[in-house]
Amino acid sequence: MRPFLKWAGNKYRLLEHIRGMLPKGERLLEPFVGSGAVFLNTEYPRYLLADNNPDLISLYQQLQTQGETFIKVCQRLFTPRTNDAEYFYRRREEFNRSDDPQRKAALFVYLNRHGYNGLCRYNASGGFNVPFGRYVRPYFPAAEMQFFHAKSRRADFVLVDFEAALQSARKGDVIYCDPPYAPLSRTANFTTYSSGGFDLPQQQRLADLAEQARRRGIPVLISNHDTEFIRSAYQHASDLKQFSVRRFISCNGKKRGHAGELLALYQ
Repeated sequence: MRPFLKWAGNKYRLLEHIRGMLPKGERLLEPFVGSGAVFLNTEYPRYLLADNNPDLISLYQQLQTQGETFIKVCQRLFTPRTNDAEYFYRRREEFNRSDDPQRKAALFVYLNRHGYNGLCRYNASGGFNVPFGRYVRPYFPAAEMQFFHAKSRRADFVLVDFEAALQSARKGDVIYCDPPYAPLSRTANFTTYSSGGFDLPQQQRLADLAEQARRRGIPVLISNHDTEFIRSAYQHASDLKQFSVRRFISCNGKKRGHAGELLALYQ
C-alpha cells in the first residue's frame, strides 16, 4: 500500500531492501515516521511511530481517531475550484494561522497534494512555504487513508525527537530509522521538512544511539546516503547493504539521477 501523503524520501520503492533486513520483533519503533511507508507495509503486532513534525503527527492522530469522518472533511478540499493558485495560497495562509486540529490536519492533506513536488517545507519562522504545484487533477487518496486508518489501530503516534524515541525503546522492539539524509554535496542538503534541521553532528548522534540500543539488545536499521561520512559514522554496524536508487526530488528533471543508498543494521 502506498502512503496517502506525497513525501520527500518516501521509502515505498525501497521496501524490498528494507523488509529483507528488518528483524522480527514485538513492536516496530520509527523515530522518523515520515509518510509511514514502512509502517504500512510491514507486519508487527504493535507500532510506535514518532516524528518531530507536529503537523504530521497531528494529522495521523486525527485520521486514527476520526477515520471516515476525517477523510470526508479532507475530500471537500479536492474539487476543480480548489485546484487554483489563489485558493491554494489562501489555504496555506490559513494553515499557518490555524489552531483547529481537525481543520489544520485536513489542510495539511490538501497542501501536500496540491503543493509543488509533494514537498513539506517550512521557513525559519516555522511557516509552511511550499508553492502551488499546478497539477491538472490532484489525486485524493481515499483508499490509502482508509487503509492507514485501519492499520493505525495497532499504532501509537508520538511527537518527540529521535533521541527520545530511541531512548524509549525496550526489549522486543525493532527500530527503523529514516532520518533526513546526509547531503551528497553542499547544495543538496534537504533538511527543512520541519522547522529544525538535521546536521552532521546529529547524524553521528543517531549512529551512536543505534550502537547503544544494540548493546541493550534492541536491533536498529538505518537508511541513508552512501557517503564517506556516513560509512564512517556507521562503522560499528554489524551489516551494511549498498544499492543504487533513483532520486525524484530535484526540481530539474534531468538531474534526477541515481544515488548510492546504504542500509546499516545494528544487531
